[in-house]
Amino acid sequence: MAKGEKTERLAVLPAWRETAYFDPVERGALELAELVTDIATADRSDHYPTGVAALTADQVAAVTWVIIAINTLNRVAITSGYPVKPA
Repeated sequence: MAKGEKTERLAVLPAWRETAYFDPVERGALELAELVTDIATADRSDHYPTGVAALTADQVAAVTWVIIAINTLNRVAITSGYPVKPA
């Protein structure tokens, strides 16, 4: 929020598919984030979901690496029992 993100968009993030708050590129990045993160249940019938078509190849690569880095840090924190303090 310090960088200008709106509270409304953060509040509806879990339901991003049902809102009009996110543009096609953001929706593609969110769809890609779900694909990369939810490795147990994500639909893998196609390599990339339809929404990812809104991203350039460079954006797909950058978003994928950011997702991988965040997921890695989350998994380290979870498995190590690192206590997360409220903001």
